[in-house]
Amino acid sequence: MTTSLPHQAAAPTTPHPAGEDPRHRVKRRALTLLIIVLLTGVPAGYLVISANQSRDSGKDKEAKYSATGLTPGWPSKVQRRLYQVPVPRPADRLAYYETNNWKTSRLYVQFRTNGAGLDSFLGALGMRRDQLKRGSVTIGTRDRQISGWEFAGPGPWASYTRKQKNPAPTQEVVVNMSDPQYPMVYAVSRTVP
Repeated sequence: MTTSLPHQAAAPTTPHPAGEDPRHRVKRRALTLLIIVLLTGVPAGYLVISANQSRDSGKDKEAKYSATGLTPGWPSKVQRRLYQVPVPRPADRLAYYETNNWKTSRLYVQFRTNGAGLDSFLGALGMRRDQLKRGSVTIGTRDRQISGWEFAGPGPWASYTRKQKNPAPTQEVVVNMSDPQYPMVYAVSRTVP
């Protein structure tokens, strides 16, 4: 028995399309090149920008954490909230310094404000101006040495200590009232984790 094999289909009767038009080929290749450049160039550019920002951020953090004394400027919102030091507005001559160790963390803050700002600051700490002890300085010698504060200049000086149960911070506040319009405030907030 012989089996018959299938016959091959006949060639199509329609003619093959002519070769690709040179202009179409150039456009297709240019589009392909553009896509390749975008797919590789954009991520590469992003990596370069990201690396520069990361390096700059590291330098900023290094400068911040290598500080050994008061640094001009505002403490961060996190620091103000953690240490419960509500720096009022307006405030100028602002400087701060934070120390941390396994036992105690401290935030030193100084600023000059107006009478309303002082009342606002003291009110946020739960105290009033008339509760300040006239002629006393409650910030200790150790904290004065760390911060570089000297309370020997013109006074009158007034101070207050707000003690709280751990882990809430304890604040020592000293106010220089030599210019009653613009009192200078010095505060040390200490927390024990």
